Amino acid sequence: METKTLKKPFTEEQRQTAVFAKALGHPVRIAILDLLNSRACCFHGDMAEILPIAKSTLSQHLKELKKAELIQGDITPPTTKYCINRENFELANRLLNNIFK
Repeated sequence: METKTLKKPFTEEQRQTAVFAKALGHPVRIAILDLLNSRACCFHGDMAEILPIAKSTLSQHLKELKKAELIQGDITPPTTKYCINRENFELANRLLNNIFK
């Protein structure tokens, strides 16, 4: 009888790298991160004026980046201010660089 070896589950680093990679999978999200990385923070309305996309589309991309915890938002109605989540941004940088060593 053949013994089956148990497959190892993905590591936490592999899972987290995939989350970051998925969030970075659209040029608009890269542009958002470039914009936020060049400033301390930026309001949603200001980003909508700078980036060549509709506000509703921008909101969807911000939602994906926030879900991956690459950005964080400060909601003070009627405005929302976003900035880079520095801790996770640096983690994403490290994890993604590990792939391309």
